[in-house]
Amino acid sequence: MSIIYHESTQTLHLTNGLISYLIKVLPNGALGQLYFGRAIRDRESFDHLLEQKHRPMSSWVFEGNKLFSLEHTRQEYPSYGSTDFRHPAVQVLQPNGSRITNLVYCSHSVASGKPQLEGLPATYCESPNEAETLTVHLRDELLDLYVDLHYTLFAGRAAIARSVKIVNGGSQDLHLTHAMSLCLDLPDSNYEFVHFSGAWSRERWVKTRKLEQGIQSVESARGHSSHNHNPFIMLRRPGTDEEQGEVIGFSLIYSGNFLAQAEVDSWDTTRVTLGINPFGFDWKLAPGESFQTPEAVMVYSHEGMGDMSRTFHQLYRSRLARGQWRDQARPILINNWEATYFDFTEDKLVSIAEAAHKDGVELFVLDDGWFGARCNDFAGLGDWTPNPERLPDGLASLARRINDLGMKFGLWFEPEMVNKDSDLYRAHPDWIIHVPGRRDSHGRNQYVLDFSRPEVVDYIYEQMAKLLSEAQISYIKWDMNRSITEPCSEALPADRQGELFHRYILGVYSLYERLTTQFPHVLFESCASGGGRFDPGMLYYAPQCWASDDSDAAERLKIQYGTSFCYPISSIGAHVSAVPNHQVNRSTPLATRANVAHFGTFGYELDLNRLTDEEREQVRAQIAFMKEYREVIQFGDFYRLRSPFEGNFTAWMAVSPDKKTALVGWYRFLSEVNGPCRRVRLRGLDPELSYTVDGGEAHYGDELMNLGLITTDSGAGERQPDERPICDFDSRIFVLKA
Repeated sequence: MSIIYHESTQTLHLTNGLISYLIKVLPNGALGQLYFGRAIRDRESFDHLLEQKHRPMSSWVFEGNKLFSLEHTRQEYPSYGSTDFRHPAVQVLQPNGSRITNLVYCSHSVASGKPQLEGLPATYCESPNEAETLTVHLRDELLDLYVDLHYTLFAGRAAIARSVKIVNGGSQDLHLTHAMSLCLDLPDSNYEFVHFSGAWSRERWVKTRKLEQGIQSVESARGHSSHNHNPFIMLRRPGTDEEQGEVIGFSLIYSGNFLAQAEVDSWDTTRVTLGINPFGFDWKLAPGESFQTPEAVMVYSHEGMGDMSRTFHQLYRSRLARGQWRDQARPILINNWEATYFDFTEDKLVSIAEAAHKDGVELFVLDDGWFGARCNDFAGLGDWTPNPERLPDGLASLARRINDLGMKFGLWFEPEMVNKDSDLYRAHPDWIIHVPGRRDSHGRNQYVLDFSRPEVVDYIYEQMAKLLSEAQISYIKWDMNRSITEPCSEALPADRQGELFHRYILGVYSLYERLTTQFPHVLFESCASGGGRFDPGMLYYAPQCWASDDSDAAERLKIQYGTSFCYPISSIGAHVSAVPNHQVNRSTPLATRANVAHFGTFGYELDLNRLTDEEREQVRAQIAFMKEYREVIQFGDFYRLRSPFEGNFTAWMAVSPDKKTALVGWYRFLSEVNGPCRRVRLRGLDPELSYTVDGGEAHYGDELMNLGLITTDSGAGERQPDERPICDFDSRIFVLKA
């Protein structure tokens, strides 16, 4: 691993044997982008990659020179208006109304390891030899504006982390209107743009389109990363699949408004930008003040999307997630929400927990409805004290009874929200995000607390810390159930209202940091009406996230498949729920509900007392299976084998790090009659090892990866009496042991 500087050509080469990244100081002092991709041999000059041609109707930087135009030059951190007409990475509004900047290379420095980002989630190192960080120092002389570009190159990973720090060294107020975390100019447009979109209960569906001249983008302006789009995109070459072909993944470690954009110009150059959404963003930089962008991560692979995903999984699982739960297998839980909703008593909850404990469940989670005047979703949010009618002896009594069973106790809360029917709102109506004099729009009958205000965050922290101190709580489900409307803070002056969205997220991060630091034993799971804030920023504080409020097994195949392109399996909250499913009214077999949820953190969202004896026996077997294999699933290598978006079948697998154990999940949406014989080609095995399949026949890894695992069942031909009957939404998990 090395970061090389060639002074004679002013070229920087970042390489670790897997990837190379080339930067050059351009004739005007700006930074140019020469190459990002598979590792190449170093040389003194790569100037031949800086191609310049005269093009009519272009503008030129230097008098008498009709070759050097920024419009036709790939750049590292471009601005608009000085011969470049594409969307910028940075834009600064100045007192005279100008937005023109001229950022010129001053120097650079290289340090072992990786510095932290103050107040923001980011990847990290545990020892200095895990990475090297390059900082390139740029300056606009007229404004005395300093811009530091940070690049962290990880040892043994085809990944680069990037962020930007901007400092006003001058004497005038400046306003940042664009401050992207990453810009990558690519020399051609022969890519497919892959993004992960949807809505509540159908998050992160895989969407693909060919790059064309113009702008393709996904974004959020909702105050959170959103169910609708995810701050992760891929550019892949046509023909790239799971095993082969070039792909670049772009991921933003941020939970607020974002923009992920690919702009293709008329000469088929592609500019990728990723960062805070410029829409509505305006950050005032007074003299001496600085602004730090969120971190973005780029991953390159020439071995397909599966290899790219496993790079993200390993990095985010071990060097983004933190705390004592980072490397621990996750407890099997039961959540009372779909079993009781708001209708419960302490005894009823203990009854559900007792049944779950008998079947092997390790953690009981009390969901919404335990606090304040919370009899429905119109009241109570903000008053985080136990409801005296439902829990007359308080949380401590319930937690003690659950712990006495030999289980852990977990709790749901939604600290960012308030109902108008609450003591908190009646005392502090100005604490919600709203525009004075205008109507307040609600979502789920609730309103968003102004977390841009430190006093609001402090107040909520004190309430939450009191709860966690007074009861034996081992797990928190942190929910967030609406987007931000009427974005305005009574505490911010007019010239800082454009900072609200970012300051809000910084407040959320601050509360997370304080609670996770004070209560390191607590496992935090993030949630936002399901997957409305499933992003890397949350993983820094909560190593798992509720993937979707849709717990239907068939729908979850699509949701979890799409999620896996960036996010590790250990981060995907997945439960077995009751049927008919409460979201889609579909009934699926209990076995299939578990076989889908096994490839996640695993738990139950129902009352086990309502199941038959035969179903309870299945549950006990499912829990025993998960306890035996959860470390393989949650911390092994994950391979997607068949896509639920492309046919009647889905398949994926997890392989232990030593390649001696593998679990293959196989799923069929609708049953078939007299269908063909079927097999699925496996991946990630050791070709030299012999594997037994479900304790039976043995096959070498090379056979299973090249010929495939036979999945033929009674759906092929006419079912015979000794064959297992099939059904709609059928599934199996095959266990392979070397």
